[in-house]
Amino acid sequence: MQAIPSVILAGMALPAADRELVQIMDAALTDAASRSGPWLVCRPGCTQCCHGAFAINELDVQRLAAGMETLRSQNPVLAANLQRRARLWLYEQGSAFPGDPRTGRLGDTDADRARFEDYANQAPCPALDPATGRCDVYEWRPMTCRVFGPPVRINTDTGDANALGHCELCFEGATTAQIAACVMPVPHELEERLLNGLPPCGETIVAFALLR
Repeated sequence: MQAIPSVILAGMALPAADRELVQIMDAALTDAASRSGPWLVCRPGCTQCCHGAFAINELDVQRLAAGMETLRSQNPVLAANLQRRARLWLYEQGSAFPGDPRTGRLGDTDADRARFEDYANQAPCPALDPATGRCDVYEWRPMTCRVFGPPVRINTDTGDANALGHCELCFEGATTAQIAACVMPVPHELEERLLNGLPPCGETIVAFALLR
């Protein structure tokens, strides 16, 4: 197996206020799940949302890095397995990476963004335990993972502030009103404020962050 380049993702330590962000998100998810009832079918072992690459920001990277640091001290075997899976993932998918493979930074040109649309769409996340179907870094997972499932307000090309997105497996047969009644608020302003306190490092993907 060819060697994977060292990952150079510069940044500061995880902001202390990230704990507040995570607590807000956990509470919002619990509340949305309660309102959703049987409409929300997310459960351990359902891994459709754990396939395909997606962009994560520097705050997500720092949170994952903090998680890996914790695992290296508390569960070094798991930490080693996660890094092994991340290196294997990059070995299998890295040649088509639309960015700089030395740093893990995604490219920001129109061509790079177009390539990313089709990049590693079927590949399981390296944080996914193939034996259990659970996320091995669930406590430190990126924001994208935290909002997947319940309805959330999304930006659209039409500028529709009321547009909602949710997991396609959930809310089957629900009306628009029923879906809207279960919307999960997302504290974008707090996340943006925390990001503004970090160096502008661009975006990357989970595999590179696990090798931080």
